[in-house]
Amino acid sequence: MLNTNCCRFSNMMKGSFLLLAATLLLSACGTDFKKPYSDTTTSGNVTLASDETLQPFTDAEKDTFMGLYRYANITMKHQSEADCFSDLIKDSVKVILATRKLNAQEEAYFKSRNLFPVTTKVAIDALALVVNKDNPDSLIQMSQLIDILSGKTSTWKQFNPKSPLGDITFVFDNNGSSNVRYLRDSVMKGKALPEYCFAAKSNPDVISYVESHKNAIGVIGVAWISDFKDPAANQFLSRIKVLDVSTTSNPVYPDDYYKPYQAYIALQQYPLVREVYMINREGRAGLGTGFVSFVAGDQGQRIVRMSGLLPATMPVRLIQTN
Repeated sequence: MLNTNCCRFSNMMKGSFLLLAATLLLSACGTDFKKPYSDTTTSGNVTLASDETLQPFTDAEKDTFMGLYRYANITMKHQSEADCFSDLIKDSVKVILATRKLNAQEEAYFKSRNLFPVTTKVAIDALALVVNKDNPDSLIQMSQLIDILSGKTSTWKQFNPKSPLGDITFVFDNNGSSNVRYLRDSVMKGKALPEYCFAAKSNPDVISYVESHKNAIGVIGVAWISDFKDPAANQFLSRIKVLDVSTTSNPVYPDDYYKPYQAYIALQQYPLVREVYMINREGRAGLGTGFVSFVAGDQGQRIVRMSGLLPATMPVRLIQTN
């Protein structure tokens, strides 16, 4: 009788143990860290976010990568810089392309959650100042730009006494953009912009506004007009005029004025430049990480160079002509 009860108890314990083990196994399978990832560095699906001012360059990188790796599908969200960082913090995207690094507050947020995004410099970008084709002025000094952005110079006659144009209208893409942040923080050292500075919607919208308003001056990301082999870039260039910029107090034309060309960016002669970063919070070897490696690698850096931006790691060949 005792032996029978012991056997029954032993069988019950075995059954309970097996049920507990099965429950734990199913529970573990339901957690994210036990799920197999559906993407690798060269396959799968991923959504990334890019600063809209960089769109022509980032689209070229994405299209080339997907052409090389046919099982890779990258969806690129082109949006303001502010939205890119917001999506990265909310974990809506794992990788962003932007023209600044994480700030102290953002770094503290990730550190508090034991996350350490990796920042990779991939290019050097520039801002272009554009005016209407009928505007007689084609040169601007940095001191004159500061006077316009501070409200000291509000008419074209103040800028140039011979100008037939009236009040200046300064237009940028949108309030959360990297363009306006650069002007406010790097050019104006944190000072507010005057009322006649306003947002259009996008870089192409800035070009359209300047094209149709003779008194306007606009700022756009140079990626939109830097690839001279791109029909879209040439079409934009045919509609507006790009200003030459000088940092010299008493410039001599043409020696002291520079357009946002790759060579002048490389020689640090064009002043309105900024660095481009890819910020990756993926934390593993996924498709986002594979794309970052591609852009920072030899093929990706060649695309940067062909896009008219300055590669972060690849030397640019400069040829002097007489």
